[in-house]
Parts: sequence; C-alpha cells; structure tokens
Amino acid sequence: MSSSSAIRKGEGRFGRTVSGLAIALGCALFLGGFAWGAVEYRPYTVPTNSMQPTVQPGDRVLAQKVSGSDVRRGDVVVFQDKLWGDLPEVKRVVGVGGDVVKCCDTQSRLTVNGTAVDEEGYLDGSDASAAPGGSGLPGVPASVTKFSTTVPRGSLFLLGDNRAVSQDSRIRLSDAQHGAVPVSAVKGRVGGTVWPMGRMGTLSPTTAFKAVPGGGTSAEGPLRWIVVMVVVGAVLILGGAAYGPVAGLLRRRR
Repeated sequence: MSSSSAIRKGEGRFGRTVSGLAIALGCALFLGGFAWGAVEYRPYTVPTNSMQPTVQPGDRVLAQKVSGSDVRRGDVVVFQDKLWGDLPEVKRVVGVGGDVVKCCDTQSRLTVNGTAVDEEGYLDGSDASAAPGGSGLPGVPASVTKFSTTVPRGSLFLLGDNRAVSQDSRIRLSDAQHGAVPVSAVKGRVGGTVWPMGRMGTLSPTTAFKAVPGGGTSAEGPLRWIVVMVVVGAVLILGGAAYGPVAGLLRRRR
C-alpha cells in the first residue's frame, strides 16, 4: 500500500468516527430538546383576537406548566374557568390576590395599588378611535369602561391586550368571583408561538409592572434553550449524515 493510500484510509477512518460522533450527539440534543419541551410545555390554540397584537387568533402557543400561585403581574397565561366557558382562554395577568386594580387615571392608564402602569408596549391600538381624550398611550386607553376592584386572595385579575374587544375580568365584576380567576384555573404561562412559522418566536417579558411594588413578570422559561438544542441537534445530524456522500464525491474527483 502506498503512503498516499494509507493517508487517505486514515483520513477516511477519522472522518467516519467524527461523523458518527456528530450524529450521536445530534440525536441526543434533538431528542433531548423535544423531551425537555414535552415535560415543560403544552401546546394550546389561541381561540379569539382578544390578545392581539401579542398573539393572533389561531396561533399555536406553548405554555409552560407552572402553578398559578407562581404567576406574576404581566404574565400571559392559559387558564380554564367554568364561569368563562368550556374552552381554555389566553389573557394577561394585571392583578394578583390583594391588589387594587383601577382604571383609569387622568392619562387613561391602568393603576395597580395606586401605581400607574405603562402598557404601551403591548396594548393594541385598534380601539384608538373609541378612546376618550387625554390618553397617555397615543390614543389607546387602558380600558374604555371605568372600573375599580380588589382582587380576592388566591385569584388573578385578567385582561386581554386588545381591550376594545376582549371579554375579560372587567365584564365579570358582578359574578361570584368578582371577575377574578382562581389561581388553580391556570394551565400554564405562555412562552412563545410555534405556528404559523411567520410568527414563530418566544414571548418577551414586559416591564410594564416594574414600578408596582413587588412587580415584574416571571423569569423566562427554558424555551429558548430547548429551541437551541433542537436546532443544533438537527444541524449535527444532517452534517454527520452528509459526510459519507460528500467524502465519496471528493475522492472520485481526485
């Protein structure tokens, strides 16, 4: 055997070894990412347009499986309560047990425990024409109907981002739960959208409630890392599997 043939044989053996390791590692990351996602998240379909523009009707979202008692102001949650209907709903938490939630101040903003909340980052502006004057959110009031309530302990006060059409806690203030939802009704905290592909992405936490004592949304879940694991795993699998055909093609061209 010539020295050049021995070198090529050694290179081929090394390449096949690296290819096999890449595929093995890729499979571990790919399958591990999906397994982690299945443990942490559950998919839901957004039923209405009440959360525009944050999520659109028909969007498929992933909700992290968390206890309702761990939810904080500003979190977007999936919940199911018999007083609201038979299907899971998606809304934003604006008040937790003991909070005094009121609307509106002189600048048409929501207040929580007397502190104004700047919701401009997520409120939908489609109701601007219905807004009264003096809004601090370029024509978008926190609510076109005024209200004031104290959230019962162990409950959450929920509003949609599209306030003009959202059927939320505001219209249920006279029910047995005063518009609030028990924390036990929470199914998960929305981490991102997975379908359609054009809107695929994670949901960034809002800073709107940062000024409220004890405010601030929950820390982001592991969805970004899960996506990275799946993508890197897929790349390694495809790269490792492509080694053989590519190496064979290069040998024939020598």
